[in-house]
Amino acid sequence: AFFIGGRMTTPAVPAPPLLRTSVILDYQNVHLVGHDIFPSSRALARHETLVDPLHFANQLIHHRNANQRAGHRHARLADVWVYRGQPSNKHDPDDYARSLAQRAQWERDSRVHVTLRPLKYDLQRDAAGRPVRDVRGCEIVTGKREKGVDVLCALAAVREALRPEIDVVMLCSHDSDLEPAVEELLRLGAAKVETFAWHHPERFAYQLARANTAVWNTYLDQTAFENCRDRTTY
Repeated sequence: AFFIGGRMTTPAVPAPPLLRTSVILDYQNVHLVGHDIFPSSRALARHETLVDPLHFANQLIHHRNANQRAGHRHARLADVWVYRGQPSNKHDPDDYARSLAQRAQWERDSRVHVTLRPLKYDLQRDAAGRPVRDVRGCEIVTGKREKGVDVLCALAAVREALRPEIDVVMLCSHDSDLEPAVEELLRLGAAKVETFAWHHPERFAYQLARANTAVWNTYLDQTAFENCRDRTTY
């Protein structure tokens, strides 16, 4: 404290620097768990409840900061890394085109980076193992699934944790296969690792590192999910 004009003045204490934060988004997992867990979205088609990655990250940072105890540093969004399956141009041309349009829309903000990994398609096959074709000569698809997206998320989390300009990595998924990634981030001791989970009082969603008190988790509720929605018509 010091005196100015006969009055004692205490200099302002500068606010601590914000934590530069990378959000790693396992897109389909985050989208589909949110769609299924909240009553406001369960009755809608899945494509009607798409999550906008930037809206999601902003909601996440906002709620994370709002729940910090006094004296703990707040976070600032640096980057959003989105990993998502990509439909086949051969088997799902319309969905393929929509996925490209969505990526272009989301990447209009330079902080958002979308990686699309081709979906794995299961085909109906005959006794000799050859694909069966329909009357139009098209292969018959019996199922499709993501392959390797969890690995991409894990690699991205480690990469971001090792970037000197990143203070916090928020790994966003309910996939228990990513538990080893959280453990590796803790072992590295570089950037701080945090997790996320959708929360509804009557429906459970798996939370990464739930039993580890060293890992901060941010819960987002139904209102946050609605605020994350991508309202664009593709």
